[in-house]
Formats: sequence, structure tokens, C-alpha cells
Amino acid sequence: MRIYPEQLAERLKQGLAPAYLLAGNEPLLLQETADRVRQQARDAGFLERHSYSIDNQLDWNEVLDNCQALSLFSSRQIIELTMPDSGITAAQAKSLQTVIDALHPDILLLVQGPRLNKKQESSAWFKALTAQGGYVPCNTPDARQLPRFIQQRCQQLGLNADAETIQILAQWHEGNLLALAQSLHKLTLIYPDGTLTLPRIQEALSRHNHYTPFQLLDALLAGQAKRSQRIVRQLEAEGVEAIIVLRTLQRELTQLYRMQEMGKQGIPLNRILENFRIWQNRRELYVGALHRLPLPALLKAIQQLSQLERQAKTDYDTSVWPGLSTLCAMMCGLSKGLPLQSH
Repeated sequence: MRIYPEQLAERLKQGLAPAYLLAGNEPLLLQETADRVRQQARDAGFLERHSYSIDNQLDWNEVLDNCQALSLFSSRQIIELTMPDSGITAAQAKSLQTVIDALHPDILLLVQGPRLNKKQESSAWFKALTAQGGYVPCNTPDARQLPRFIQQRCQQLGLNADAETIQILAQWHEGNLLALAQSLHKLTLIYPDGTLTLPRIQEALSRHNHYTPFQLLDALLAGQAKRSQRIVRQLEAEGVEAIIVLRTLQRELTQLYRMQEMGKQGIPLNRILENFRIWQNRRELYVGALHRLPLPALLKAIQQLSQLERQAKTDYDTSVWPGLSTLCAMMCGLSKGLPLQSH
């Protein structure tokens, strides 16, 4: 059973399941959901807790012994297993299934791990675990999901914010949910009436958004001009090296160029996307970018990027960030870019 983080509290009120899988890339949500399950378990009499990391040194017999150790006077137990970032091996999956099969009403299994892919969600261990309980995906909300996420958090805290205020909070905290949680807690203390307005949050908060070059890449693929410019400014302000951003864009532009070349040869788009191993949930981004950026535009962007890279390596007195900003605008279809220099 799939349970989203915002639904977990209500589901727990209906009773504990024998097992929970918390998996995702957002540390704040992983921590909050784990704490929520643990608290509910303590309230239900699960007073002992045994934690293990799934690695090559793990003694699965010890885990099973804890599952099977029953005593008239012992308390109910929580067995926690943490998966490695690389996922689990076939042997570890088999051992995990053995633990799942050994569950009984005095044992609660809590498994935590990284974001799962479709193959992992189709595995036997995943199906066995979720058949016993709940799967809580704890992933960082993307730019489209974040305003709704903030709205829900505000409601939980008794805060009332209009759409404009929610949007600004989203811009300021994108990529940094921990700072968002801290900001909302701070706002509950500063404004006990719960009313949030733009002037109020501007007075109370500083900006906490943290971006990566890969978020810039997604904004460019989607043709989001304003967002890409905001990310460029923030990357520069955070002291990210421009050469890292340039090389991230270089790989993507080269790939898009090769995709367009294959399209010119009459190869169907689906086959092109499969050839480059583009994940299903990202294909819409690439289709939009390919429609927006024909071969001549991509060639010009690649030439522009090469010029900026040479500048970054040779002209230490001149910032390449303005040129990078222009390149991003060009990739979003808003600019023809700077005139190319001959070398």
C-alpha cells in the first residue's frame, strides 16, 4: 500500500501495519516519517528497538533471532533496517524476505532506503514488504509540486497563506526542505495569528533556496526561462564554479545534438530516447527540448558554450556568468545569444 508522507499521520491513527518501507531522496521527509512511525509504535507498546545496516557484514541470523525471541515479559520490538544507497543484492533481498515472512504482531519492521526505481518496485522483496504494510515514498517535491507541498505544511501548522506568499516561499526554499520546515516553524512563533502575507515573510525570513546545476538543466530542458535565470543567479551567489555548470550543459547539449541528428536520419523518437536511456518520467522534458531546439540552434549553443569555456580557462578577470545567463536564455528560445568571437 502506497502512503504519501502527508497521509501517514492519518493512516497511523487507524492502526499500525506490521511493516513500513520509507524510501526516497529527501532527508527531512525520511526523518519525519520515521519519527512518526516510531512514536506511534512506542504508544502501542513497541519499547525495544534494534537497528541494522544492510551490508556484507550484517548477521541476518541475529535479525531473525530478534524477530523470533518471544518472552512473556519482553516488550514488543521495532526492527529497523537501513538499505545502502546502491540498493540491495539478490542475496540480501532473499534474507530480507525471510525476515518479512517471520513477522508477527509483536514485531514492527521499519525499512529505510534511497529512492527506488521501477525495477526495484517490481521486485519480490518489495511486493512482500508492501503486502504486509505501507510504502512511503519520501522524495523531494519538484518545482511544480512544491507550492502544494508548502500549502499542506502550512495547513498542518495552522498557517494561512495566499497563493502569492506560497509561491515566494517555494522560490526561496526550493531544494532545501529543512530550511523550509525551519522557516515555517519560525513563522508560527512570530505570527501567532497564523496569517502569512508577503510583507510578513519578507520581514521575517532570508532566502534559503539551494540549487544544483542539474536543476538548472531541468529548467532549460523545460524551457523555463525565468526559473533558469533565477537558478543561474543563485548558483553564482553560492560560489558554484562556472566551469562545472558549463560542463553539465555541454554533456546535455551534445546529447541533444546527437538526438536531432538521429531524427534527421528518420529514426523514430521513441527509439532515440531508448537508445540514450532516457527515463520514462523525463521523456516529456526531452521531447519539448527537441521540438524547441533544432540542429542549427543546438550548434550555435554548443559554439557559444565552447567560447565561454575558453574564456573561463584563459580570462580570469572577466566573469562568464553573464554569458552563461545569455546562453540559458537562448536555450529557452528567448535570445539569439552573443555574437561569436573568432579564435
